[in-house]
Amino acid sequence: MTTETFEFQVEARQLLQLMIHSVYSNKDVFLRELVSNASDALDKLRLEKLRDDSLDADVSDLHIEIDVDKQARTLTVRDNGIGMSYDEVGQLIGTIAKSGTATLLKELREAQDAAGAEGLIGQFGVGFYSGFMVADEVTLVTRRAGEDQGTRWSSRGEATYTLERVDDAPQGTSVTLHLKPADTENQLHDYTSEWKIREIVKRYSDFITWPIRMVPEAAEGQDAPEPETLNSMKALWARSRDEVSDDEYHELYKHISHDWREPLETIRLQAEGTFEYQSLLFIPAHAPHDLFTRDFKRGVQLYVKRVFIMDDCEELLPPYLRFVKGVVDAQDLSLNVSREILQQDRHIRMMQRRLTKKVLSTVKEIMTKDADRYATLWREFGTVLKEGLVTDSENRDALLAVASFTTTHGDEPTTLAQYVERMKDGQEDIYYLTGESRQSIENSPHMEAFRAKGIEVLLLTDAVDEVWVDAVGEYEGKKLRSVAKGEIDLDGEEAENAGEEREKRAEEYAGLLGWMREQLDEDIKEVRLSTRLTVSPACVVSDAHDLTPALENMYRAMGQEVPRTKRILELNPGHPLVKGLNQAYQERTDRSELAESAELLHTLAVLAEGGQPKDPAKFVKLVADRLERTL
Repeated sequence: MTTETFEFQVEARQLLQLMIHSVYSNKDVFLRELVSNASDALDKLRLEKLRDDSLDADVSDLHIEIDVDKQARTLTVRDNGIGMSYDEVGQLIGTIAKSGTATLLKELREAQDAAGAEGLIGQFGVGFYSGFMVADEVTLVTRRAGEDQGTRWSSRGEATYTLERVDDAPQGTSVTLHLKPADTENQLHDYTSEWKIREIVKRYSDFITWPIRMVPEAAEGQDAPEPETLNSMKALWARSRDEVSDDEYHELYKHISHDWREPLETIRLQAEGTFEYQSLLFIPAHAPHDLFTRDFKRGVQLYVKRVFIMDDCEELLPPYLRFVKGVVDAQDLSLNVSREILQQDRHIRMMQRRLTKKVLSTVKEIMTKDADRYATLWREFGTVLKEGLVTDSENRDALLAVASFTTTHGDEPTTLAQYVERMKDGQEDIYYLTGESRQSIENSPHMEAFRAKGIEVLLLTDAVDEVWVDAVGEYEGKKLRSVAKGEIDLDGEEAENAGEEREKRAEEYAGLLGWMREQLDEDIKEVRLSTRLTVSPACVVSDAHDLTPALENMYRAMGQEVPRTKRILELNPGHPLVKGLNQAYQERTDRSELAESAELLHTLAVLAEGGQPKDPAKFVKLVADRLERTL
């Protein structure tokens, strides 16, 4: 057969160099990665066979083998799983067919510690390359189940690799490492040592559901013994809590999630009765880098009677819990269940409801018992959880109970229950303001009267906040009100005197308000005096039931066309600029220059809330002309 030589993709070559030069602090993990890949190949073959009975593949004894040749100093990890075709080897091994590779390389270089770098390898799914840490040369022989011809791939981890078609390859994949000499100072152990292999398999791969076999070393003068299974193969979720250590749970989590860090919380659930299932779920300690991307793979592993069915079963948890990892093992589902069937299966819907409530009750428990862990959880996943306030009305109360928000009360986030406890006498509503950052919200003109009267306001900076506040509407009978929408009356007991003063001012400014309404007709629907301003001359607000500009932009970004909403311009009658504008309006008959002042005032109000001028060039010219006249 012809052997072809190829050059590694540039990023693959960079990754190999990083890998070879001790990216991992603990080189033992190369075996964990290779065994994990072999286990995935066996899972895929079992699933493929369930889907296609005609597939010519032997699934009677699926297993993983580890072979050692002390004399040749080679270690081989072999499986009889799904295998790869010639093209797949080139795509999956010769290059890194993963859009996040550049990000991976950047994060590898910036990783503050070796443990952090180690975890990034599994996170990006390139564990195969870890073999080059301990080997001078790696050879892979594979044949895809159902095909006649196999493929041999070989490389010394430098600039090139070779590909060759072979006729005698068994079904599955074998990876042979030509090991480097042992170097204890560099944490490079003797990986031909039987006890070392046993130690690594026990530590990292004991929970693998397929047998990992190795032929023990024969005593001198004796025949080779029978292969021995190194792992227990007993699913952790099927064992009682007393039989499983936290370390074992953490290793399962790392295997499932490809996260090097320990999970924040482990959740067990065993349902018995007419429909039985067991689940072992994990809340990560950190949000994955691609949590908010379209390509993020969500869902938990689904097993039926310990048989792996699918890796990312999305139907078992709602999208706002997409960060949760784990395993669900059902007893009464069909082995050839498809995603289409899952979407309609009442048992799946029942499991999703139960698992969702269990996760939320666990979050509530963390919130009650461990403030530090809750702070971590909400910091990493609060934005995602708030999506459920929009999409999951059944669990909305449970989500509101565990949600916390930044407020003007202090630096620490607060719950809605705590906000309500602190409400001032006579305050009927829960006030909030949305914006890009805490600083921009706190400096907003809309906050002035609230700051002056010491009324607490929720400071909402996530994009989803624009949506859920409208979906929720109220909390414990208290309406959620935006300080930038509708009319705000904070006068309370002083309302009678304030009302008289307001009527007097309304009469005094009536002419100016009507004239400005005509001048700015293209952009606003009303000009009125403000009760929310104490320092700024003007602000723009939305009507009580109108969309905010941020929400309009969000809908447009999603491809939904929404009509442009005119807003309301509010003037501060106590500000010298507004007083001067009113006086000039009453005294002048030529108001052309005054019209420019009205336009400038409106644009300044738009800028103050983080908006953009409708015509930036015109605005700059008006400001420049005014500045010139002051010199």
